[in-house]
Amino acid sequence: MAFRLFASIILNKYLMKHSFLIAAIFFLSASASFGQRYFTKTGYVSFYSDTPIEKIEAHNKSANCVLDLNTGKLEFGVLIKGFQFEKALMQEHFNENYLESDKYPKALFKGQIDNYSKIDDTKNGKITCKISGDLTMHGITKKITTDAEIVVNNGKIEAESQFNILVADYNISIPSLVKDQIAKSVKVNVRLNLEQLKM
Repeated sequence: MAFRLFASIILNKYLMKHSFLIAAIFFLSASASFGQRYFTKTGYVSFYSDTPIEKIEAHNKSANCVLDLNTGKLEFGVLIKGFQFEKALMQEHFNENYLESDKYPKALFKGQIDNYSKIDDTKNGKITCKISGDLTMHGITKKITTDAEIVVNNGKIEAESQFNILVADYNISIPSLVKDQIAKSVKVNVRLNLEQLKM
């Protein structure tokens, strides 16, 4: 009985940690059973806020992403608590006061590569693509459109994109005491190394 309880706890923890990736894989599998699907669990996301008073930078190396080349659909998720800051106090304020990561634990993007048919995963090459979709963060969903550089390299897909988001768009409240220390527009950088998903 104790063993079953222990096994159940471990399984539940695993499913919670990887719930986005599992859900995305099943979603994309259902939408295109014969498509070329690529994934990663170690995507890199950083954001940068620059003001004359202070520069704020954070990094996350555990983003999940699934890409279906047959349809151009892309799903991306990152745990807010996975962002690492240089200053521990800044990281604490980010999670507790600004992004409220206990209440809103993930940022999610569901989108579409507009010219996905030009991506040939059978040969090495580079292409610039336009990606559009919905970014959900802090309980708010906004449409975004950005360019991405996609490189096919020996059977793997590397993707990189940079875009800006407005803090106010996601209902993130900045206390008046520090409002001049945090930029109104934050630069986001995403880098992915995707491998083919074997079903």
